Amino acid sequence: MSALLAATPLLVILLGMGLLRRSAVVAGLMGLLVAAGLAVTVFRLDNVAAGSELTAGLGVLAEAAHSTATILWIILPALAIYEFQRRAGAIERIRDTLAALADEQRIQAILIAWFFGLFMEGAAGFGTPVALAAPLLVGLGYTPLKAVTLALLGHAAGVSFGAVGTPVLAQLEVTGLAATDIAVRVAMLQAITGPVLLLLMVRLAGSGPLSRSDIGWAGLAALCFFVPSISLAFLAGPELPTLGGALIGTVAFVTMLRRRFPSSELNLRELVPDLAPYLVILLLVLATRLISPLQDALSGFALSWTFAETFTGSFQPLYHPGTMLFLGLLVGALATRRGELVAGAVGAALGRLVSVALALLVMLALSRLMVHSGMIGTLAIAAAGIGPVWPLLAPLIGVLGTFITGSATASNILFSELQLSTASRLSLAPETMAAAQSFGAAIGNVVAPHNIIAGSATVGLVGREGDVLRMTARPCAVYAGLGGVLLLVATL
Repeated sequence: MSALLAATPLLVILLGMGLLRRSAVVAGLMGLLVAAGLAVTVFRLDNVAAGSELTAGLGVLAEAAHSTATILWIILPALAIYEFQRRAGAIERIRDTLAALADEQRIQAILIAWFFGLFMEGAAGFGTPVALAAPLLVGLGYTPLKAVTLALLGHAAGVSFGAVGTPVLAQLEVTGLAATDIAVRVAMLQAITGPVLLLLMVRLAGSGPLSRSDIGWAGLAALCFFVPSISLAFLAGPELPTLGGALIGTVAFVTMLRRRFPSSELNLRELVPDLAPYLVILLLVLATRLISPLQDALSGFALSWTFAETFTGSFQPLYHPGTMLFLGLLVGALATRRGELVAGAVGAALGRLVSVALALLVMLALSRLMVHSGMIGTLAIAAAGIGPVWPLLAPLIGVLGTFITGSATASNILFSELQLSTASRLSLAPETMAAAQSFGAAIGNVVAPHNIIAGSATVGLVGREGDVLRMTARPCAVYAGLGGVLLLVATL
């Protein structure tokens, strides 16, 4: 009975967003209010800190606000760079250059849905890859239904590290685990299962069965992305596996492609100014993670706080990836000599940030409240009752979270503590279960109604979102199932 009560706030969010079609903010507030009521009547939140229920409530809000601010410090410059690049025409030039490299439909799908989609996911995330790739795929001759499906499947393998690592960095905020430990495990899971997702996408992109050539190009595309992605996860943590993997992978794949299609035109020098912000981010993150004296100097400066002896927070402004994103924006403005676009880009990013900030604050407040009141612990006891097969099912929790919220970041915020508490009770490695959560949350993007609706709107497919869901549901189930099997084997 207590487990059912502990799950009630999450069920309220599912009801609010799934059946009542409320926004993440409204549904999250509904769940938060229910959780607050349970915390003071059933789960005894007032025992958390020395003081009243009000003190504990303020502590929960303080932790939620702190985590929200640190995550927004990444999202704001990421969105600002995207807005700047869009205004400068850089996004269109990069996209059109890739589209012109080959005239074979399945190779075009690899270039646009896979590499361009992953690149935009790593750079901006938050629905940008599908919104940009789907219309271009329609322009290349795909039906709107197939275009949206390809765009959704193409970027999914990079969602865990989207927007310069935001979903995993959000996990770190709520779990306190080491960044590289999670990043490496997630990258390995994606690298082993990702080629299957890519093959499913390439199969869908054509009208007949896969040829030997199709399989070869798909295998090459998988290698070109996942090898640098894993390497960057080992070297630098969660910020670069998708963005850096897509940048390096695209160059490697295009180099091989030009040997097959030598007549294709590509002048990389012309693209250097357009790629400048991303190259700077890549170099800065690598330098601050690999050069020990620089890492120690930047990470040594931290702003920390404690409230009521229980609630804490810490922020490293010089070491934070958001600071490096801002530097990337400034360098991009200098490289393109379009500094006048920066103010408008930042303003547009701030405009998009309001709804994101509110949703993050509500979801984080709910997460911290459920942790401090013991609700997560109660749910973990119930989940541990499933026994050793829990790793097989763990990715589905991530899928469910993204399906409910429309965001891998929000899914990780809601369910990472549950995964870790369950791991503790089953004597499983917490980093592995955190990776399972992030892995499931990533593939959940392809079935999340929010993402499907937004993607469908860009190609005039309004009203046929159910058709898109039917196209993506099976790949999602296959991918999550494969990940679950790998996790089960790894934990035996």
